[in-house]
Amino acid sequence: MKKEYDFSKAKRGAVLPTTGKTRITLYLDNEVLEHFRALSEKTGRGYQTLINEALSTTAGRTGQMLTPEAVRHIVREELALLG
Repeated sequence: MKKEYDFSKAKRGAVLPTTGKTRITLYLDNEVLEHFRALSEKTGRGYQTLINEALSTTAGRTGQMLTPEAVRHIVREELALLG
């Protein structure tokens, strides 16, 4: 290991760039998160992927922007499926 490193040409940010996705902070009800995590355990797919697919499906179905009310509706539909 060197005693000193030259960072003069270094760049800040993620090592691997992401395309087509944006990192956000999103607050979900505990029950919603538990639902998708349980579904993730059953299906073997990531819970964030499942949430993204549920939102994408509904967005494509309506052709409109998702409002907070629409997200709540989607989540209620998903929770009802678990019964």
